Amino acid sequence: MTIALFSDVHANLPALEAFFNDVEQHKPDAIYCLGDLIGYNIWPNEVISEIKRRKIATIAGNHDVKVKAENTQSSDPAKTYAYDIISDEGKVFLRSLPAHLRITFQLNHDQITLLMVHGSPRSINEYLYEDIDQDIITEIFVAEDADILCFGHTHKPYYRVIPISDDKGKRYAHTINTGSIGKPKDGDPRGAYVLIYLDESSNIAIIDGIRVEIRRFEYDIEKAAAGVENSPLPNELADMLRKGY
Repeated sequence: MTIALFSDVHANLPALEAFFNDVEQHKPDAIYCLGDLIGYNIWPNEVISEIKRRKIATIAGNHDVKVKAENTQSSDPAKTYAYDIISDEGKVFLRSLPAHLRITFQLNHDQITLLMVHGSPRSINEYLYEDIDQDIITEIFVAEDADILCFGHTHKPYYRVIPISDDKGKRYAHTINTGSIGKPKDGDPRGAYVLIYLDESSNIAIIDGIRVEIRRFEYDIEKAAAGVENSPLPNELADMLRKGY
């Protein structure tokens, strides 16, 4: 089974379209979105429409939960423009998104549990950076009884494997940050997403028992930057897209 994971689109329709073109070449069996469909650009409604049209299971990101049914306009349109332009239908959709997705696979007589969150299981706003203390990761895995933890929020992709011991015995915990489709922050302006490959040989008892691939793809950054610059949004957001910060 091939599973594609992506997050942090942030209303960047050109990046989302390029992602779909790239991921479809790998023919994934399932695609999941780990949140933050909106914010920072001008296409929230188009992004939401694509996610709904493709029936992609999606969890809420911290920007998604900011959306309220009532009018969010303020005296400073630069602060709220990205939210003000969301349709009522889009707001209803965003407010219905779940916080987490949990899937358990039965493979080779062993169960492998995949937990998908936006920030962390503990908070939608928690940042799990690559250099986070191993004890914190261990605590999360034991508390959540998970084998593979997938998340976004930092906009910096990585894959880290650590050994842990608990009631399930000695095993390896797989920590996967999907990076960002529409607003990378790791110095690489290309979009990022993750492919996870699971089959009968997948094994959490060995360090390389799960195959994970972080993919990068090109998209029309200038079109996305122009969307920002031709709107009330701060022009700095366009510079961030061009430079990946």
